Amino acid sequence: MISSLRGTVLHAGTDSVIVEVGGVGFSVAVPPDVARTAHVGETLLLHTSLIVREDALSLFGFADRAELDVFGAMLSVSGVGPKSALGVLSALTVDQIAAAVAEDDDKPFRKVSGIGPKTAKLIVVQLQGRLAPPAENSAPEKAPTDVVARVVQAVAGLGWPERVAGDAVAQAAEAASDADRASVQALLRLTLALLGPAKQGAPRG
Repeated sequence: MISSLRGTVLHAGTDSVIVEVGGVGFSVAVPPDVARTAHVGETLLLHTSLIVREDALSLFGFADRAELDVFGAMLSVSGVGPKSALGVLSALTVDQIAAAVAEDDDKPFRKVSGIGPKTAKLIVVQLQGRLAPPAENSAPEKAPTDVVARVVQAVAGLGWPERVAGDAVAQAAEAASDADRASVQALLRLTLALLGPAKQGAPRG
């Protein structure tokens, strides 16, 4: 089992990278945000899962262990294969997945390409009690939920993936003043300022 790779990036696509380790190039399917931050010539560490099929050996890689653990849990759900599980982790953060499961809410999963209503419900049902609870600091306590949701929606509407938008809004809200946390316009401005220099090549609005 190949559980991790650390090596030099030879190529970065939209949803995969090639990492050279010991003179061997490994092709790894990754979430889009990992692919975007991988630069040719730089060292990259991935937590990986090797999927063995009769006709192929496929590597799936993630930036942190928590994502890999959720990926493994997703594969145990009836009807969820490696590509679908990767799709979920490309669209939602680990905390968003855990929160949806804890709240018995299948709507976030139904928004993921390739996940139908039946599979979305199975994800919620079969992962109950199997995921770590959402981190307490995943969303600032003083930021009203509706404000955060509206800002995430606005940022996603500008072209950023929902998981990237959610992470950025959470970071911006954590550093914001109480007044800015309660204002959609202020929090949006802070989030876009955070995304601007941090995401080279990201959409601009």
